[in-house]
Amino acid sequence: MFSRYLSSVLASLALIVSIATFASAQTGALRGHVTMKQADGTVKPVPDAVIDVYRIDIFSKSPFTTKTNKKGEFVYAGLQYVGDYTIVASAPGAQAYWQPGIKAGRDVDYPIELQPGDGKRLTAEELKTAMASSRGAAPAASSAKESPDDKAKREEILKKNAEIAESNKKAEASNAIIERTFKTGNEALKVKNYDLAIAQYDEGLTADREHPGAPALLTNKTMALNARAVDKYNAGIKATDDATKTASTEAAKKDWQAASESGGKAVAILKAAATPTDPTAAANAKTGLYFALLARADATRLFVTKVDQSKVDLGVTAYQEYIAVETDPAKKSKAEHDLAQMLFDANVFDRALAEYQKILATNPDDLNALLRAGQSLFNIGAINTDKAKYQEAANYLAQYVAKAPDTDPFKADAKAILDALKDQENVKPEKTATPARRTRRP
Repeated sequence: MFSRYLSSVLASLALIVSIATFASAQTGALRGHVTMKQADGTVKPVPDAVIDVYRIDIFSKSPFTTKTNKKGEFVYAGLQYVGDYTIVASAPGAQAYWQPGIKAGRDVDYPIELQPGDGKRLTAEELKTAMASSRGAAPAASSAKESPDDKAKREEILKKNAEIAESNKKAEASNAIIERTFKTGNEALKVKNYDLAIAQYDEGLTADREHPGAPALLTNKTMALNARAVDKYNAGIKATDDATKTASTEAAKKDWQAASESGGKAVAILKAAATPTDPTAAANAKTGLYFALLARADATRLFVTKVDQSKVDLGVTAYQEYIAVETDPAKKSKAEHDLAQMLFDANVFDRALAEYQKILATNPDDLNALLRAGQSLFNIGAINTDKAKYQEAANYLAQYVAKAPDTDPFKADAKAILDALKDQENVKPEKTATPARRTRRP
């Protein structure tokens, strides 16, 4: 029989990779639009305006640079979510304008209205001096007398900027919480302090469930819950008194259900998100989805087999979607076996048989698939009193016994089933026909 104790090795291995992946995946886009007031009082978009984006919290003299399109719009993707940025806009015939307190990935369309000027583009040093002298305020508009209409438009821009600043302030606060809880949670997870890890991830999710880092928190929470459930389940098996055994088992079931739900949420969020246009951000998003699918599959498998076998379709979907993105042949093969084993453990023997037959179609000598296909057919035969299924079962099990080494711990079980089929059902393995040797006529 298979070991009654469960292992959380998969969750631990996934964690080692996912921590760095999700930390680097927190990037976002910065977008806005640039306009300029014309001599006739109209406001028009400014095409080909130069947009320099400086990261201020770690001031760099080399800006991220892009230009506006024909509609005066600009987008710069792949900026670190945690950065504090300043936008500098310049164009021929315009006064350079800079706007501080900018954050990437907040889905804010930053409005910039240029005033007539000399067209000069600010250098990094000039920007630093200007920011220091004005203490973070954007350059003032022209000192010429404003019309009531101009004043209203300027005040509207200031109002929008104030709203953006307030939004950024809130985002910065939640970002600090999520960054801290993600780091602390990961550190706790690495040393198997699952209670602390789960508490930290929950704190981060409570702060901002719409944060780009939320799927990462959910994914690692899934792994923490799954690992804690395994520990509780194994503790229940080892317990000598019924009360402890029952309490540990029920606690494990709750964790597996929560893990399955958490993994499902992470996958749903990532699948619904638009694919980033920046190659690095797109690659990070793809990697994030991969680990979310892996964590969900592993957690859902145990939820289905240990908690609620009626949710078997949930487990099948989880594994099919994970297998579809897995590129490593060894990991894909393991996932295919895990899917089939989940169906077998959930007593869905016909579907388990179909999965094992898929494996055998690729690898006819797969011992595990031969054994489980035979056992599945034996169970189907017993349920339906179907001698034809017994015969198929005997054929698979005979192949397994013939190929399995004597050290295989399941070989004796297979022989016992074959003996029972022979004695009770008069069913013997069919001999594989050997093709007749053809001789050439003289």
